[in-house]
Amino acid sequence: MADGAGIVLDRAQVKKAVQALQAFLKTKSTSDSLFLDETQQISMLFTLWKIPKAAQTICIPLPHGQRSDTDDICLFTKDEPNMTSEQTQRFYRKLLEEKGVKNITEIIPYKALRTEYKPYEAKRRLLGNCDLFLSDDRIRRLLPSHLGKHFYLRKKEPLSVNLQSKHLARDIQRVIQGTSLKVTNKGCCCMARVAHAGMTADEVTDNIEAAVQTVAAKLCTKGPVMKLIHIKSQTSVSLPIYTSDLNHLSVLEAGKPAQTSKKEGAAAKKQAKKNKTEDVKQTDAAGEEKNVEEEIPLLVPIATPNKKPKLEKPSKKKQLEKAPKPAAAKKGRKSPNKMTKKAGKTDSKVKRKVPKVK
Repeated sequence: MADGAGIVLDRAQVKKAVQALQAFLKTKSTSDSLFLDETQQISMLFTLWKIPKAAQTICIPLPHGQRSDTDDICLFTKDEPNMTSEQTQRFYRKLLEEKGVKNITEIIPYKALRTEYKPYEAKRRLLGNCDLFLSDDRIRRLLPSHLGKHFYLRKKEPLSVNLQSKHLARDIQRVIQGTSLKVTNKGCCCMARVAHAGMTADEVTDNIEAAVQTVAAKLCTKGPVMKLIHIKSQTSVSLPIYTSDLNHLSVLEAGKPAQTSKKEGAAAKKQAKKNKTEDVKQTDAAGEEKNVEEEIPLLVPIATPNKKPKLEKPSKKKQLEKAPKPAAAKKGRKSPNKMTKKAGKTDSKVKRKVPKVK
């Protein structure tokens, strides 16, 4: 049993899950291959109860190394005063040999990184040639602007090492054979590599227990930490090895009122205001309905006014009779009408000369 800040793992159950995962990886290996591909990584997936407030990187030392001796490791060092890049490289290579460090395959001073690896193609070539990158902690903050985003997208950013340490070999070996867990403040899940497919079930189980203890001790959160823990490979499903008790829910809920009392008070006030406004609206609506019901019997139906009679269009004859005749005066004389002829006849009759009586 492994206990880390309230996290208890059942070693037998963890070993069964590891054996099942290794059996799955063996079935996926091709028949032409003579041995199991050791590049298959075994990772742990941590699910937290709360999203952390700040991002954090946790270095996890493992009892059994997860990297082979054939991995290429690059070290970025500080520029020594009054030395060229080649002299600085020879100086640190000699220092590592004296301390007993033999895993470093390439040493790049900071000045060489700025000049020789300035082109984009050179950075990509360096990224593909090395499996792990280490950095002197004195220049660690200066590297992101010179390395570029591809180192961080592929999760190969340099890990800090104190080259002035008295136990340099032990510190570098812990970093190389260990792993790191990146806890972000954007989600509640994080993953770390803890073993490979070529390790035995007991070795993988030991690494899992050590990783759980370290993460539970170094994680900067209060109260219950872990909700779920799974193990998986690059091509397999996640196998659960730890599930938190539901007793943590009461602890989480108990801590909420003290932290959110002000918020709840403000929310209660807003809810009370909403209820009051709704009650007022309901009473107003009820009063209006009552008034309408009381006034309806007293109303007298009002006769709808008749439609206005349409104006009759005058007939063509009346229009002709009423319309003036200015055109006759303008155009000149015209042939007399019948009425004028009759009028002329009557005038002639009236104006006949009477014979004089002598």
